[in-house]
Amino acid sequence: MLLTRRLRYLFKMSLAVSLRRALLVLLSGAIFILTVLYWNQGGGKTQAYSEALERPHSHKDGTAFPIPVEKFWTYKCENDRCMRVSYHAGKSAKRVSFITCSMTCGYVNIWPAPTIKSLVSAQTTSFSVEIVQLEMDTPHREVRKQLQLAFDSFLKDLRQIQRLDYATSPAEMGESESSSWSSNNDMVGAATSGQRRSGGLESLLVKISVQKSGDVDFSLDNDESYQLSTITESHRLLVEIKANSFFGARHGLSTLQQLIWFDDEDHLLHTYVNSKVKDAPKFRYRGLMLDTSRHFFSVEAIKRTIMGMGLAKLNRFHWHLTDAQSFPYISRNYPELAEHGAYSESETYTEQDVREVVDFARIHGVQVIPEIDAPAHAGNGWDWGPKRGMGELAVCINQQPWSFYCGEPPCGQLNPKNNHTYLILQRLYEELLQATGPTDLFHLGGDEVNLDCWAQYFNDTDLRGLWCDFMLQAMARLKMANNGVSPKYLAVWSSALTNTKCLPNSQFTVQVWGGSTWQENYDLLDNGYNVIFSHVDAWYLDCGFGSWRSTGEAACSPYRTWQNVYKHRPWERMRLDKKRRKQVLGGEACLWTEQVDENQLDNRLWPRAGALGERLWSDPSDDHDLDIMAPEVFRRISLFRTRLVELGIKAEALFPKYCAQNPGECI
Repeated sequence: MLLTRRLRYLFKMSLAVSLRRALLVLLSGAIFILTVLYWNQGGGKTQAYSEALERPHSHKDGTAFPIPVEKFWTYKCENDRCMRVSYHAGKSAKRVSFITCSMTCGYVNIWPAPTIKSLVSAQTTSFSVEIVQLEMDTPHREVRKQLQLAFDSFLKDLRQIQRLDYATSPAEMGESESSSWSSNNDMVGAATSGQRRSGGLESLLVKISVQKSGDVDFSLDNDESYQLSTITESHRLLVEIKANSFFGARHGLSTLQQLIWFDDEDHLLHTYVNSKVKDAPKFRYRGLMLDTSRHFFSVEAIKRTIMGMGLAKLNRFHWHLTDAQSFPYISRNYPELAEHGAYSESETYTEQDVREVVDFARIHGVQVIPEIDAPAHAGNGWDWGPKRGMGELAVCINQQPWSFYCGEPPCGQLNPKNNHTYLILQRLYEELLQATGPTDLFHLGGDEVNLDCWAQYFNDTDLRGLWCDFMLQAMARLKMANNGVSPKYLAVWSSALTNTKCLPNSQFTVQVWGGSTWQENYDLLDNGYNVIFSHVDAWYLDCGFGSWRSTGEAACSPYRTWQNVYKHRPWERMRLDKKRRKQVLGGEACLWTEQVDENQLDNRLWPRAGALGERLWSDPSDDHDLDIMAPEVFRRISLFRTRLVELGIKAEALFPKYCAQNPGECI
């Protein structure tokens, strides 16, 4: 009996264990099935995230491409607005990227807006940069040379936009990349030695015609107008750019670049099948000033700034090269200036550096205008005169208390009664003119002379007359440096001196930096001066970051938003008549760098400088209230900012990214 009971017990235990095992197997199977169902339900998003994780976006130097892929959104055009819609992989409808929607929905997306005509077709096509070729039609050898360089730069930008220089997986690219640029007489392109990427086009030919002017030197009389048209036949797209000068043709290339975009669905460039643009600027002088004395900026940073200027059709880079804080330029004739005035040996510019910047700027349609500020804003770098037997070249250098003798520390002003001072300026002018080339405009500085500084040394003299004499002497020395020819426009900063009539209005142009409501704006025009507006209350891009010292006024405020920059139209607010309107050569945004170094440069300038570009190129009418901006302007400048970022310019964000992805919702 006992044995029978034990056997029954063992049988029951065995059955229980078997049942437990079966239940565990069933439970595991159920969990597996539920897991599969769960992941399948969110498959679209999971796949998108997985692709994003697996897809390498790093540059060859390890940096990530600045524009991320947004695979789980698609966009549709409704009432001229792109609407964001959730997208799951596997849907029958093709995903539409944000930029493709933006370029095909609503207004033509060009910044600055063309002034005469802009039409694009609803139909688009795709291509890769390798099929783009150039054909030039011009009898002018120098124009041909500059067009070639400009086109090479254009191709380089297209490669950057298409992300060809960034690491990509075979699944993303579809094939390996290899390319070699070739040229044959007047036709050049980006042909590949290996396989070509697919696209809707078999060829894209850019034909540029410049018949009239062979001038490649900058002048306020340059004809910057151009016409652009594109037409597609049998998978071949022909782009024709016609201009009267190299400068107009260069602007045509900038516009063409903005008619092309990268679509992250097929990894190809896209453009319109047909388009027509006719364009010309409203103002001749469209400038941007960078101060490289208060902080040093590398040649590469300056080039990056100029690249943005070319895209925004700004055409004058005003290089405030020296000031009382430092003298970074190594003069061929007087290297002592940099030896005594540069922050360090590495924070200097050679004459070759200046030439490199000038050559780079020219192919982007930008003139470099260097400024050695004088007689004020000149201290460190000028203190070696006695050692060379040349006497005191400057006075009040680093004098304290500084607030008695200058606007901000350190102090220093050139000695107006030392002939060696003028000789040094003449030699500096010679070097800079040789590096920058022929010009009809040169900047002499001339602002904020502190008469109390000079009064310590020349108290028996009419100090304001001494200031005037200095500027006239500087003009005479510039003429000597320029082979006996005085540039047509001699620019000086507005000051107490320009409120007098000592400087001839036939030669001097005044850059007005004061407030837009100041009386001097009217007085200068009434006195017959040409002017360049740089009003501190609108176009000073360094304002709004607080005081950088504990005493005295050391900051302007508030921050000048891109809207402030864009809506500033002093010629309209001042109600200028036709004669005085002609005296306005244009405008210039200024970036003084007390609180800016290379780490902040891009986002202090961009996209606000781009807002100035449209104001001075297009000068669109503005019927809105002072603080209201048209929605299409928001949309276009947002996309322009994206184009800057694509090219490696770290432009400031305009609003939350949600607002960029949902145009019109946040305005």
